[in-house]
Amino acid sequence: MAQAHPTDGMPQLTLDGPVAIIEFCRPTVANRLSPNDLEVLNAHIQTVDQNPEILVLLLKAQGKYFCSGYDIGALGQSSAPSSLYFGQTVDRLEQARPVTVAMIQGGIYGGGTDLALACDFRIGSFDCNMFMPATRLGLHFYPGGLRRYVTRLGIDQAKRLFLTAEKIDASEMLRIGFLTDLVPATELGIKTQALLETLTQMAPIPLLGVKSHLNQIANNDMDFQAIEALVRQSERSEDLLEGARAFKERRPPKFSGR
Repeated sequence: MAQAHPTDGMPQLTLDGPVAIIEFCRPTVANRLSPNDLEVLNAHIQTVDQNPEILVLLLKAQGKYFCSGYDIGALGQSSAPSSLYFGQTVDRLEQARPVTVAMIQGGIYGGGTDLALACDFRIGSFDCNMFMPATRLGLHFYPGGLRRYVTRLGIDQAKRLFLTAEKIDASEMLRIGFLTDLVPATELGIKTQALLETLTQMAPIPLLGVKSHLNQIANNDMDFQAIEALVRQSERSEDLLEGARAFKERRPPKFSGR
């Protein structure tokens, strides 16, 4: 396991074979993200995207909160970027090459909820809760986040959460589709690890290709030619032959990504 950055309060990146882990390390301030944190987060995503061995990116956090979003106190500083920069960072996470998983414990608030929505999977524990206070605080939310709320949760739930700033618990988060799975806190790590193992055992070409194209389709941006090209690439791949052999021999396949 290779640690790319030491723990210094900023998001920490760890590489572990086909899995990359980004951990939020400011538990005393509910893991809110400052402009400097966002720069580090962008750099981590770039590092992961450029490493072809990484198939899965896990987001996790220290303490009893997952993330409370952008440090809006920074908006009062003349040198601080707009909250649009937070949105651009989350857009980049959504577009990341690997499959993304958010392991959510405790509270998740504001832009932190959008950070999780940008992930492909969101596993939460029963002590989770969330709310979106932007409107109550006087802040108009950025475009990518509004799109994610509507495409992933539906227009009615997006209006409910944005326009009322209602706080909801874990069971309601699961019911409306914010969480993809909900487990007791003692099983959160176990459930997440099982998902990571399942994902890393898949054939890389369709795993990463289908993830990307499903997101594009959800955003009304379906590229038939690009999908057809990946279908043909997968049909010519060594992995397809290996998958067929493994199925015939009743053994787990050993994919190479070729």
